[in-house]
Amino acid sequence: MKAAVLETSPGELVIDEISIAKPVAGEVLIQTLASGLCHSDLHVMEGLLPNALPAVLGHEAAGVVQAVGEDVPDLKPGDRVVSCLTMFCGVCAECAAGRTYLCAKRRSLASRSDGSPRLSRGDGEPLHALAGLGGFAEEMLVHHNAVVKVPDDLPLVQGSLLGCGVLTGVGSALRGAKVEPGSTVAVIGCGGIGLNIVQGAQLAGAARIIAVDLHDSKLELAKTFGATDVVSASGGDPVVAVKELTKGGVDYAFEAIGLTATAQQAFEMIKPGRTAYLVGVPPIGAQIELHGAMMTLQAKGLQGLFMGMSRFKEDIPMMADLYLQGRLKLDELVAATITLDQVNEGYEVMRKGTEARSVIVFD
Repeated sequence: MKAAVLETSPGELVIDEISIAKPVAGEVLIQTLASGLCHSDLHVMEGLLPNALPAVLGHEAAGVVQAVGEDVPDLKPGDRVVSCLTMFCGVCAECAAGRTYLCAKRRSLASRSDGSPRLSRGDGEPLHALAGLGGFAEEMLVHHNAVVKVPDDLPLVQGSLLGCGVLTGVGSALRGAKVEPGSTVAVIGCGGIGLNIVQGAQLAGAARIIAVDLHDSKLELAKTFGATDVVSASGGDPVVAVKELTKGGVDYAFEAIGLTATAQQAFEMIKPGRTAYLVGVPPIGAQIELHGAMMTLQAKGLQGLFMGMSRFKEDIPMMADLYLQGRLKLDELVAATITLDQVNEGYEVMRKGTEARSVIVFD
């Protein structure tokens, strides 16, 4: 099958013919139909996030189950599924507490217990799959708790975005921060994640949602997702602007880029006694400096949210239903559909930061 492989980091993806194993106990073989381009993959390509190489990238994918191994209780051939990188075992202490996104055995599920490769080249060289998924390939072989069944009438180009960008953004507002009705919210960064935080805050009933970005085109798009106000970060200090709009600060601030400077801005935008949330992933080793006195004397908090603290087996079907009801925007997130051969061009567009999501569509 054809796949996009990262050989070196930093580096670009190479389209190659690779082999995929047959499913064994607990595994599911999936024909990939759509796979979104996410910033996390770009960070791996740029050397900002570590990953074993060579590897098939891609983790925001959707497709159809082709075959299942033994001990797969909830999936069968023909099921339409969406993947998620927060695969889980279901039995560890974190899973038992409902925090499946922090599963203690998640990394071990990304590979086979006997050490044999799921993916390999024709000469037998094993290949890694990013997050145990490898969505930039015509097929995926994954642990059954890395995917969830979705409604048959959900279009999978849009549905693929539920597995990361939408789940993380909407989940950060609904699950992670638990935004309350009537509250005020600021969202820094209006890419795929930020736009979904905006619509998650709207779903939660926030009275005022302030979108902050450098690009006017993204700010205009944020309005269609529920932003009541926009602030251009290119025209001055966004912290001052947000505080002026809200007469003192917001109840919730979300950083959706992964920069230390914007993390500090989110912390400064909140009112005393509130919490700022980091949703974007900073480069490994990045340090965030905060005003310690502000944190203690004003009882401010800063919290990271991994994948929105969502339970994807429950939340992705729920979000799929919201989309089918016309209450969740997915169509507007798809800026372009591309082929697998165009994946590097798609990431060049992402680097410019002017559009939402590009999605690979497989024949």
